[in-house]
Order: sequence, then C-alpha cells, then structure tokens
Amino acid sequence: METQDLLLEIGVEEMPAKFMPGTLAQLKDLVASALRDARLDYSQLRTFGAPRRITLLVEGLAHQQRDLAVKARGPAAKAAYDLQGNPTKALQGFARGQGIEISAVIQEEVKGVPYVFAEKVEKGLPAAKVLPELLETCLHKLSFPKSMRWGCGELRFARPLRWLLALLGHQVLPVEFGGIKAGNCTWGHRFLVTEPIIIDEPSQYLSKLEQGWVIVDQDKRREIISQQVKEVAAAHGGHVPENPGLLEEVTYLVEYPTALYGNIDEEYMELPAEVLITSMREHQRYFPVTDAAGKLLPGFIAVRSGNDDHLDIVREGNEKVLRARLNDATFFWTEDQRITLTARHETLDRVVFLEGLGSMGQKVQRIVSLTGWLADHLQEEAWTKARAQRAASLAKADLVTQMVTEFPELQGVMGEKYALAGGEEGVVAQAIGQHYQPRFAGDGLPQTREGLLVSLADKIDNICGCFLAGLIPTGSQDPYALRRQGQAICTMALEKELPLSLSALIAEAYRHYEGKFPLEKGIAVLQNEIMDFFRQRLRFILGEAEISYDVIDAVLEAGIEQPAEVYKRAQALTAFRGDENFGALLTAYTRAANLAKKGDSSPVKEEMLTDPAEKDLWASILQARQGIAAASGDYAAAFQVMANLRPAVDAFFDAIMVMVDDLDIRRARLALLGEVVALMEGIADLSKIVQG
Repeated sequence: METQDLLLEIGVEEMPAKFMPGTLAQLKDLVASALRDARLDYSQLRTFGAPRRITLLVEGLAHQQRDLAVKARGPAAKAAYDLQGNPTKALQGFARGQGIEISAVIQEEVKGVPYVFAEKVEKGLPAAKVLPELLETCLHKLSFPKSMRWGCGELRFARPLRWLLALLGHQVLPVEFGGIKAGNCTWGHRFLVTEPIIIDEPSQYLSKLEQGWVIVDQDKRREIISQQVKEVAAAHGGHVPENPGLLEEVTYLVEYPTALYGNIDEEYMELPAEVLITSMREHQRYFPVTDAAGKLLPGFIAVRSGNDDHLDIVREGNEKVLRARLNDATFFWTEDQRITLTARHETLDRVVFLEGLGSMGQKVQRIVSLTGWLADHLQEEAWTKARAQRAASLAKADLVTQMVTEFPELQGVMGEKYALAGGEEGVVAQAIGQHYQPRFAGDGLPQTREGLLVSLADKIDNICGCFLAGLIPTGSQDPYALRRQGQAICTMALEKELPLSLSALIAEAYRHYEGKFPLEKGIAVLQNEIMDFFRQRLRFILGEAEISYDVIDAVLEAGIEQPAEVYKRAQALTAFRGDENFGALLTAYTRAANLAKKGDSSPVKEEMLTDPAEKDLWASILQARQGIAAASGDYAAAFQVMANLRPAVDAFFDAIMVMVDDLDIRRARLALLGEVVALMEGIADLSKIVQG
C-alpha cells in the first residue's frame, strides 16, 4: 500500500520544562489511538519536544483508510418473510434503508433466533480527508497541570500558540487550532535565526531545524548535554554527580545546548555544601562539580540555549546571577546563627500547622511527647529517648530561619547545620536532619535510632492531623504527601524490624489532639480510616516486592497490626508455597474453612466429642496450637505445623458427617473445624490463596 509521512508541529511560547514529558506522551497516545480507530495504518509514530515546539512525526502512514466490512442486523427472519417465503414490508424497508437488493441479505442466528443481515463494505477515505479533524480533536484533548488563555480566544493551553505546521507528504493539511491555520513553515532558534524555515516534506524537518540551531529530538539533546557536561567537568579536573531529574529538566529548557564552566568565588565555599548545591541546582539549573572524593569544587556547569558565540559574556552573566544568590545565602547563614534554635520556639507558636489544629509550636510539643512514647514502646535505651526528644524539640525550628524561608528544600538540612553550630550534640543534630527522611521514592531511611523515632513521630502526627481535618488523599490528589509518609512509616517498620503497633501508634497520636481541639471524629472512626490507609500502603509495598496478589490478600486479611510481621508472613507464605507440603496445608485449611463458616463461633465442648475421629482431631489441634506458639514468629514452622494436621482432618471427614440433624452435635463439630481455621488466625487467611 502507498504510504507517506505525517508531520505536525505546534509552535508555542516557552513551555515549562516539567510539562513536556507528559505532554509528549499524551500526544503520542491520543494520535496512536485515533489512527487506530480511523483505520489508518503506519510504521512508526514519534513525538518530539523543545521549549518552543511540540512535534508529531508519523512515518509510513497509509494513503487511505482500510475498507470496513459493516454488517447491519435487520428484523427476525420470521418477520422478514411470510408463510410462503415472500419478503414482507419489514424486509423491504430494511433492504431499502441499507441500499441493497433483497437478494443480498443473509441470515444468521443470534442466541438461537434467526435474523436477516445486510453486509456491505464501507470504502476507506483518503488520509488527507480524515486527518485534519482527527488532529484537531487530539490537540483539543491535550491537558496540562496548568493552562492559560490569551488574547480574546477561549482556547486553554499551557502557553500561547504562535504557529502551526501540518504536512502529509508534500501536502499542507487544512488544520486549524487556536485560530491559527497550519502552513509549511517553522522557526529556528529565537535569536540565531530570523527567517522562517520552509519544510517541503516531513523527512526534511529534523535536519533543517538542526541547521537552524534547534535539535528537536529530545533524546539526542539529552545525550549531547550529558556528554558535554562530562567533558567540561573533566577539563576542569572534576566530575558531575548523576542527577537524572536535573538533566531531564535542562533538556527541555534549551533548543541547542552548549555547556560552559563557571567559577564560584572562594569566599562562598565556606557555606554548607547543601546551600551551594541548592542555589545552583534548584534555582539556576546548574550542575555542581565535585572532585574524585565527592567534595564540592568552586565551579559549576551551565547549559546555554545556543551556539558557542560570546561564551565569556554568557559565563560572566551566569556567575553574576549565582553570586547574587550566594550573597543572600551568606547573609542568611550569618544572621540565622544569631538566634539559637531553642530561642525560635516562640516564633513557631505564630506559624499555623493546619487550620483548626493549632500552631507549629503545638505540633512540636506533640512530636516530643510522641517521640518519648515511641522510645518506650520500642524499648529504647533511656539516653536514646532523651536525645531523640531533644532533637524533636528542635526539629521544626529551622522553618522560621531566613535560609529555609528562601530555600524550603533545605528544611531539616539547615536544622542540622544550625544545631551543630549552636553546640548541640552530634547525634541530636543528625536526628534533626534525618527526621524528614525518606523524602521521596528511593531516598534513604534515618540511620540513627534518634532520627528514626522523630521521623515516625512527625509522620504519624501529620497523618493523624490531616485525617482529623478531613484532608484525606483521594484518587491522585494528595497535597500533603500523606501516602508517601504512610509508606515511610511502614517501610521503616519493615526494614528496621520494629515491633511497632499501628493501632497503638494511632491511638497515641489521637490522644494529643483530644480535648485540645474541637474534633468531629472519635478514635474509633479515626482508627478505621487510618488502618485502612496503612493497609493500602502495605499492599503497595508488598506488590513492589513482587509478592503475588493472593498472598498479599491472605496476609493483609489476617491483620496488619505490626507491619514488620506482615512482611515476614508474606515472605514465609511465598516460600512455603513452593514446598511439597503446601498442598497439605491448603487442603487441611480449605476443607475445614468451607464448613466452619457455617458455625457460630461457639467454643469446643469436649464432652460432645464422642467419636474417635473427633477426639483425634481435637488432640491434634491442641498439639498444633502448642507447636505454633512455640514457633513464635517462625511462620514457615507454623505453616508446617498446619500442614501436619492434614491426616487428622482427612480422617475426621472420612468418618464424620458434620451437618447432622442434631443441632448440638452439629454445633460441636463446626466449632472443632473453626479451631482448625483459628490456628492460622493472625498469620494468613488461606482462603484467599488461588490454587493453580
């Protein structure tokens, strides 16, 4: 089949870099789906993005749609023909409506009833006729984190549109979007090219724009930036630590990258490295440079959008901008140390934590108390508790420093720096710096017990406060990052194997709000909400650990009181699933559970057990109880004990009729089976396991 290439470019004012990956993925999915629905085949579909353009390139696009065989159902056969087999008015009308002869209709059965059908072929239209509306529809479906309107138009888009290019082979498609009609010209680099660039066919697009100082392919641009940054750093005796996020952002900030090295005045190197890095990376999108040992060097790498003309002037400009930022940082660093962290408590009393739930000063009091409770709950040493509570009392003080006000990313980090500068014990300062961890996916956990305690206290207070205020995550909305914090609590409990009781933790967190604020929720409601919240976090963590969904269901159904034990139970059940005795375990449990659910949870009455098979099973249950209790957290051993019960269960079912007419005997036998199921209570609900 004859093919041609399709090119669509939307010219815009500079797009926010963080919008671009999502926008390109959206456009690719929308157009791929639309082409599939339109029966237009192609060999490859790609999207490209640079600060001032969003581009779609479809290669090997079919010249026209595939023909579509359409089958329309008419009346039932008995209504289509009379007793003599002649066409009725119903059939005549159907054939006329479908534009076919009566002789062309066919009969097929639908659920055993014969109907008449009309078959016809819908001829495919030329791609040039289908594409304008298809592309316009896709463009209107694009969504962004934030949109805007401009001029007098009603269209909302991430940034104002400036031009539109749409080519199918050599043909300009009559596409119109945002009041702009498509043509065959585009624009090169904003400052290096003054004339429009004419694109005669899609295959010219990438090369002609590169001649116009625009590298449209973001993958190529990313690779060029990465290579240039490494080479420039090496030329100055350093290297750049990997930072995929920064590299990605810079990729979408420039059209034609040229990396350059800038110098940092030695006086600023006295600032904490974190301040220097934040000033460079977060605010200026510069790459910090370190030596082989990881020590920060007095230099940075910037990437300009353009060629290497006048790089000295560009370098001076970048150095000047950074110097101004570092001047501010130096001032903040000096001034902040004039007031100790302890002396900032009064200021925290004037900072709101959550509307209706008091100040940050009150939050600090809660964290201190929760930290102490956690230390006792986890049986920490007295000195660990004391140092952790000291860290908790200072943990939020840096929020009211000038440095953190200017650089919010440094909360916690600056708390540690100021604590050390103020003479606090090193472990206390470390705990202040660690208590926000983990900050994001893949971030490390607090490395000290003190930091761990404060982190747990801070996060459960945030979760409890938000749930009390009705700020519960819904769908994709989680403005207070509660899912991340809930997952962090579970992860800390798992990885550090903490004997942490979630229900007790929630109750203690609630106690610090009760009686101090007007609360619309009681502890029972809050417990249910937050425990369900933690259940979902554990489900995610176990899923990430590649534990099968039915094992996850089984262990979560058995309880989530201690996250560390949930994980151990899931691991043990997963491992035992491959054991030769797993079938015996599942059979014993399933046979008992299927009938036990018909019981009423009555206790076993030994005097009602008269048959030897009943007595043998009861004796085996008592022995299994002792074995599982002796296993004490060895869940593999507990599963083996349960598997060993199978012969007694089988013998019971071979000899005993459970559902007899005598209600007392039936109740006793159901209670006996209930005790078999109860052996796995708190370990796993094996009825959730899917037998393969």
